[in-house]
Amino acid sequence: MKHFGHMAKAVAAVGVFCSLTFGPTEGTAAGRAAPPPLVLSPNLTEPWILQLKPNRATTARRAPEVKQRRRGWLRPQTVARRQAAPQPQRQTRTPQRQVSSQFLPTIVDYSGPHKAGTIVIDTNERYLYLVQRDGTARRYGVGVGKPGFEWAGSHKVTRKAQWPDWRPPAEMRKRRPDLPKFMEGGPNNPLGARALYLGSTLYRIHGSNQPWTIGHAVSSGCIRMRNEDVTDLYKRVGVGTTVHVI
Repeated sequence: MKHFGHMAKAVAAVGVFCSLTFGPTEGTAAGRAAPPPLVLSPNLTEPWILQLKPNRATTARRAPEVKQRRRGWLRPQTVARRQAAPQPQRQTRTPQRQVSSQFLPTIVDYSGPHKAGTIVIDTNERYLYLVQRDGTARRYGVGVGKPGFEWAGSHKVTRKAQWPDWRPPAEMRKRRPDLPKFMEGGPNNPLGARALYLGSTLYRIHGSNQPWTIGHAVSSGCIRMRNEDVTDLYKRVGVGTTVHVI
């Protein structure tokens, strides 16, 4: 009996030791105490957490690489060039020189002494008038002789020419040695689209490939008009028309 009593105490001691050391398994019946938490050392915890959260770790590692690629792909100087690209195109555009609106053709009242069909040129005001029968006149803006080349007088239109050739007189070529002896008629010819020759003089009423000079004193004595204006005048007057330059 004593032998069995010692064995019972030994078995009970082992059971208590096992329950304190190892605790029950997951299959322990309900109502028994839960097992103590499993504690791992820090050096084992860190890789285990990284394995459980791979996306966060991967994002953290790749983020600097993505930023580095963007800095290399989108350079500040590239942005500056893209923004500055349209500017030269706007700067290369140059505004066209235009005739002042006051020198464009118009119809005005006329009560002067000259009969219909007469041309009157006011060199001070820079206007040419073609007198009409109804008490009006067609008025055109003109360019006139520069200082030292002014003149006045009355002449007849002795010749008309379309796209006239130009032979600069000797006096002009002496002042301007760069001028040719002859220039064929055409858009680049200084006499323009039409010419009305005045008497036996070297003066003409003619067109111009420099329409912005209309309204100014720029010529060597000739009367300049816009090509479209001299073409209109050319159709309205004939050889023998009287021209008064005042």
